[in-house]
Amino acid sequence: MPEMTLRQIEVIRAVMMTGTISGAADMLNVSAPGISRLVKHTEDSLGIRLFERKAGLFTPSVEAARVFDQVREVYKGVENLQVAVGSLQKGEDVQLSFATAPSIAQFIAARVMRQVRSKYEDLFVDLNVLKIEETVDYLLLERGEFVIMSSAVQNAAIENEEIAEGRLVVVLPEGHALARKEAVSVRDLSTEALIGVDPSDPYGDLLARPFHIAGVEPRHAMRGRFAQTLISMVRHGLGVAIIDEFSVAEVYMPGLVRRPLVEDVRVKSFVSRKKGRVLSGFAEYTIGQFRRELGKAVEDGPWYGGQK
Repeated sequence: MPEMTLRQIEVIRAVMMTGTISGAADMLNVSAPGISRLVKHTEDSLGIRLFERKAGLFTPSVEAARVFDQVREVYKGVENLQVAVGSLQKGEDVQLSFATAPSIAQFIAARVMRQVRSKYEDLFVDLNVLKIEETVDYLLLERGEFVIMSSAVQNAAIENEEIAEGRLVVVLPEGHALARKEAVSVRDLSTEALIGVDPSDPYGDLLARPFHIAGVEPRHAMRGRFAQTLISMVRHGLGVAIIDEFSVAEVYMPGLVRRPLVEDVRVKSFVSRKKGRVLSGFAEYTIGQFRRELGKAVEDGPWYGGQK
């Protein structure tokens, strides 16, 4: 039994809507003879008269009423499909859930979200800020698609990919004597009020590494849990701190001076996800933007030689 092609359906609908061969040709931006031949071929192959022809006008025939009803339904489905695709392209009625370490959430995440929003204007984003010990449950229970952390997540059911490598830097309050130096060593900090993170914490262990390299015991005057806390206390003149450069990757940070650390200690960023999980296109794009923004932060680095 002959079947109608999508092209035939398209042409029949155009003739039905315009009432003339020339109108259908203009609507589809093709030649009128081509439309006329296709209409005749369709009627001949189906054995059905689709249109009544009177003075050049084409009106749907009574016997083909059910055919035209189905043509309308087909196009309604096509239009709904196009709306659905358009909504997906803009991010309507879909959600992206992921998490980052506090240091990356500070500035980098906002830049990434600006790029994501420009591409998917209606995408709902659920951004969480997690400690490293919270990531396993977050990923394995599929509360989010991925996490961006400053250390790999140690679990056999989770896979990690390094996406950036940065450095540790020294953060000083404006006007501090050490701000006159081009680079600062942990030995310069031995007599300063040092603000840090407990070395038993993975992030605190990272911040303590330059002291171990120099053979200096870190002596904290104060401790905080997150990079933002350390930065705030330094800004208020309560001491000095060593921090990862991603946490201070903002052009203007009033009240603070950033200087390279003499001891070369690298900090890596990883994207972690549940093994075997296929990420959405939104997640893949977002990870690509994190890779880009983290890379730019490193390129712009010491970077902060002046009062940036």
